Amino acid sequence: MRKSLIALAYALGLPVILIAIWWIASLGATSIFVPKPVPLVTQFFETWIGDRFFTDVLPSLGRFAAGTAFAIVLGMLIGLGVGLSRGLRAFTEPVFEFFRAIPPPVLIPIFALVIGIGDDMRIAVIAFGAIWPVILNTIEGVRAADEVQTETSRSYGIHGLNRVRYQVLPSAAPQILAGVRQSLPIGIILMVISEMLYASSGLGFSIIQLQRSFAVPQMWSGILLLGLLGFAVSLLFKLVERRILRWYHGLKDLQNAS
Repeated sequence: MRKSLIALAYALGLPVILIAIWWIASLGATSIFVPKPVPLVTQFFETWIGDRFFTDVLPSLGRFAAGTAFAIVLGMLIGLGVGLSRGLRAFTEPVFEFFRAIPPPVLIPIFALVIGIGDDMRIAVIAFGAIWPVILNTIEGVRAADEVQTETSRSYGIHGLNRVRYQVLPSAAPQILAGVRQSLPIGIILMVISEMLYASSGLGFSIIQLQRSFAVPQMWSGILLLGLLGFAVSLLFKLVERRILRWYHGLKDLQNAS
């Protein structure tokens, strides 16, 4: 119980301090462009808890989930295949480095021409940007597999999919999940950017429309919603990661205790 309270204090301490500083600094502010904590929270509920939740928030979450899920699954498959083959790794590395260096937002007009301006385009943009951390971290995780474990697997006749399942994936899992962690905020960013162009709904569309109509408090409430969304996704990922890597974290705890 005491450890949980300490962890909660650490988690909430800095946000509480920052909000207090923000509240004090904005006490005498009269500009409509400077948001104040209490009115902003009120505006947040008035703007997003209602029709906009169904017309903008849920569609955005659906695009984000579809794009990042596709990126994670495809990135892991490509990363495993490339990481297990030295020749394939040398063959694909220049292409990966080329495409990774291209900022996904600049491809939105091209994707719109090729795919269209529907949800498929926005999901493709999210997937294209979010896939690279997963691919590269999966490759590195597979390459870093323990040589002793590899030789032991071969000695016991563990080959093919069984070797991938029981030796390669567990060994590379921490690195793979590190790539997934990096891909999630990229997915949120690209979700917003893709909705600012060629869209008629979504968080990005709503925020840019509010900004253009000088609905500044509502615009700030949309930015607050994006921050809360990022925090919620990060928290959910930590719970999933802790469950998947419970053996890894248990081993680290034993090492730290010793």
